[in-house]
Amino acid sequence: MDQSQKASYHAGEAKGQVQEKTSQMMDKARDTAQSAKESMQETGQQMKAKAQGAADAMKDSVGANK
Repeated sequence: MDQSQKASYHAGEAKGQVQEKTSQMMDKARDTAQSAKESMQETGQQMKAKAQGAADAMKDSVGANK
């Protein structure tokens, strides 16, 4: 293998490593985004439940739930 072939081989090897690292980083970012989405949905559901509870309590206090 001459010097040019070695350089080409190493360049290809480095490119493959960069592509793999990029893929790993994208997977991690995707997982983080999915986790954040799920967390926000859960928070939204909790807030909705608390608001409903507050509304029901208010209706009870004024006798609107009868």
